[in-house]
Amino acid sequence: MTTIGIILGSTRPNRNGPQIAQWVLDTANRRGDAEFDLIDLREHPLPHLDEPAPPMFGPSPHEHTRAWAERIAPFDGYLIVTPEYNGGVPGVLKNAIDHLCTEWANKAVGFVSYGVNVGARAVVQLRTVCGTLGMADVGYQVAISLLTDFADHTTFTPRDQHTEALHKTLDQLIAWSTALAPLRTPADNTLVQA
Repeated sequence: MTTIGIILGSTRPNRNGPQIAQWVLDTANRRGDAEFDLIDLREHPLPHLDEPAPPMFGPSPHEHTRAWAERIAPFDGYLIVTPEYNGGVPGVLKNAIDHLCTEWANKAVGFVSYGVNVGARAVVQLRTVCGTLGMADVGYQVAISLLTDFADHTTFTPRDQHTEALHKTLDQLIAWSTALAPLRTPADNTLVQA
């Protein structure tokens, strides 16, 4: 069965992301067409990028990066739950992405974003970054407003349109993750050489 990692891309105190990520996980698990696992970046602390060479050149000498790679590599695709900070991607999320290379390649990625401007600018940046790493970003996404989709700005209150958008995003993400499987080598998860 296709496996999808749901990456929670915020680690700050009092973050809104866990409510959204849990809603995504619960909704996804009710589908029964893939296996889903929540990956909270707070549980995988990484230092600022400290690799002696770019990740594309092979395994890291650092245990923290090897552990992160082992956590990420097994998935067929990813759904990134991200806020927008000052018009962009949270630094901790970008750092986590930058620590790896081949683990991301030839996999599909989708986005659930939130913020005052529904996280749209963060997703635009993530599409560029993920594409550079050889990921295929699906067209549908879920966009959540901190102004209108949270009661008292603290409690996430998903609407029907969010659930519909999530299902469309997951439909594409699962289909694309499955379609891209022949491009991945299962033994070492590196890019297939032409």
